[in-house]
Amino acid sequence: MEPQAAPVVTANPHLDEVIVTPLLRGAARLREDAAVALRLRRARFDAAIDFHGGPRSSLFAFASRAPRRVGYSIAGRSWMYTIRVPRPRGYRPRHSVENQWDLAEALLPDLGRPARDTDPVEMREDPATAGRVDRRLHALGIRPEHELVVIHVGAGNEFRRWPESAFADVAASLASERPNRRIILTTGPPQASRAEEAKRLAIARGASPEAVTAVCDLGLDELRGLVARARLFVGGDSGPAHVASTTATPMVVLFGPTTPEVWGPWRPDGAATTVVDAGPLPCRPCDQRVCEPGDFRCLRGIDAAAVAAAARRMLAPDGQTGSESV
Repeated sequence: MEPQAAPVVTANPHLDEVIVTPLLRGAARLREDAAVALRLRRARFDAAIDFHGGPRSSLFAFASRAPRRVGYSIAGRSWMYTIRVPRPRGYRPRHSVENQWDLAEALLPDLGRPARDTDPVEMREDPATAGRVDRRLHALGIRPEHELVVIHVGAGNEFRRWPESAFADVAASLASERPNRRIILTTGPPQASRAEEAKRLAIARGASPEAVTAVCDLGLDELRGLVARARLFVGGDSGPAHVASTTATPMVVLFGPTTPEVWGPWRPDGAATTVVDAGPLPCRPCDQRVCEPGDFRCLRGIDAAAVAAAARRMLAPDGQTGSESV
């Protein structure tokens, strides 16, 4: 794992070991990758499954020299595997969990197919993370009696970035409804300015300054702990949304160029989840390389008032789940 993503699995009791390797550049990367490859070779693994399929992961699978190496049939890299799993090109409405499960099933034919209720995505919280999250909430003045809403405004891909002004509208609307409601706007450090701008706009639009705050320095483990203590998570289709899906917290997830059939939260059927998107468009889904209309309409067509209404329904005692196009 690379360091940023490592917290997703480091506390998982099903794993015996997690190797964390930094993503470097130039000669430093060559030296690091060579060291990891040698370590994998010396471990003498019986089998390797490449769930990623990228150049670096396929090289590591090959370097392990495991007698059984499972990966997707990808042009230029299939020769690195001993067991190849077809991966059709183009869009198909099949969840990514099922696609990756194909790899494990190729190694274990009796594994059976995955089910949301019995095989949900998981991420564990360790005591150290719990302590850090509790101290952070205390420092922010957020107490157990407050109704906490986490709104993740960041996205590494510009195709998945809902405008800051829209997030601000949702935050202002929710914060103004109940005096004990607290909104935390989250994002990673590189996009901290987006969270701060959404906070500024939310306050300018009527939210109390003590009701809305921005937190932009959380690791994925701390973000998960924060969401687990919240009453609701709101955010776009991104890594943090999948982290949030490992909790029991209700979710409102926005989808733009991607579709929930492939990338929706993989949670038990009883978990409260509402998906909001702009509905069918001739250019959706896309490969997120070039926006053909040029206006990102798949995201900007989502109305902030509709997202706030969906959040409001989820916050109600009998919150309703479902899928909405707005």
